[in-house]
Amino acid sequence: MKQENDPESIRENYDRLAKDYALKIYGELEHKPLDRELLTRFAADAKGCGRICDMACGPGHVTRFLRDAGADVFGLDLSPQMLAQARALNSDISFREGNMLALELESASLAGITAFYAIVNIPAASLPAVFAEMFRVLQQGGLLLLAFHIGDEVLRPEELWGNRIGIDFYQLQPHRIEHLLTEAGFAIDDVVERDPYPDIEFQSRRAYVFAQKPTDPAGV
Repeated sequence: MKQENDPESIRENYDRLAKDYALKIYGELEHKPLDRELLTRFAADAKGCGRICDMACGPGHVTRFLRDAGADVFGLDLSPQMLAQARALNSDISFREGNMLALELESASLAGITAFYAIVNIPAASLPAVFAEMFRVLQQGGLLLLAFHIGDEVLRPEELWGNRIGIDFYQLQPHRIEHLLTEAGFAIDDVVERDPYPDIEFQSRRAYVFAQKPTDPAGV
């Protein structure tokens, strides 16, 4: 039976996964040259513009990369146990708990958002609310870099790294995400796709969307 993931179930599952997730994922960028290239590009584009939030930061590996690239960045995640891993691995970076459906951040307070696989567990019906919140908290000209798995499947694994799990994982089509971002007010700057890296990650095709909150979002 199809599950409709809610924040409570997502939090509980990632709390249970946190230790093994950090062990398996934290060093993955070393083996992903395109991801590093795109994150470096994002950090350069946002440099000097203000604070960046790495949403659904997990153990903080993307947050760490951005900080090392010179970004003024903090991490945000729904899972307290995942945040504990992030803080232990990155004692010099700020991390906070937060829900992308209702961000406790001031409007127009961010220069940029990275969201690497942040929407992988978000049901389609909730994506407009997530993108509306991202748009709200970005300043005019603020940047978004969103990464996700390409496809049409809903995956329902029973376990991950030996841990029982009970949430769905959603694959998404780039044209659909572009449409939803545009509906939220974003301007799409670029879309990059790649095949999976063998023996490093789940074997799905990946998409990276660069978007921006227009400097005059009202169009006047």
